[in-house]
Amino acid sequence: MPMSSAFRSVPRRALVGATLAVAAALLLPSLANAHVSVWPKSAAHGSYERYVVRVPNEKDVATTRVEIRFPAEVRISSFLDVAGWKLEVVTDSAGKITGAVWTGNLPPKRFVEFPFVAVNPKEGERVVWPAFQTYAGGTIVEWTGAEGSKTPASVTTLTVGPATAKADTTGAAPAANTSNSGGGSSLPLYTSLAALALALASLGLSLRRTGPERA
Repeated sequence: MPMSSAFRSVPRRALVGATLAVAAALLLPSLANAHVSVWPKSAAHGSYERYVVRVPNEKDVATTRVEIRFPAEVRISSFLDVAGWKLEVVTDSAGKITGAVWTGNLPPKRFVEFPFVAVNPKEGERVVWPAFQTYAGGTIVEWTGAEGSKTPASVTTLTVGPATAKADTTGAAPAANTSNSGGGSSLPLYTSLAALALALASLGLSLRRTGPERA
């Protein structure tokens, strides 16, 4: 007895649903990480820490300006020059560093990192890093929102631990912070997009091979 067309379509629908679910699982974590962030995500109270402002370009136009405003409880020590970018250090009337502005050109599907050294506060649970990303044409994305929002400010959690005598200012990322980097480059996003395209192509090929069954 021939199977009804409705019954034959059930496995195909299940295959479509499973493929899209897997593709979404691969893609969403990468999209969640595609914003301006400061690394490491955890650091010891009172320590000299080498931080990195990581800026991916999520749009189809260049990023031309990046600004970060430093929390009052953090003391900024120094910056590392980045080729192709001009740094402007912002200070208050007392000479304390309160922010930094980098201007340059970051093409689409690229990211850049801006290192700086800071002294962490001796108290408190976390440090919040408000940042502002300007694109060619004047669009500004304010990375100042709460955690879980579409434009969250980056947060570093402060932990109890021995302060280091001196931070590494050579430009090489400290080995201890490697595990905290989170793979924030654009590579995971591109890998997920490729996996999505491959999954959809495989689905299309499977459906073409299966075709409608004849009674």
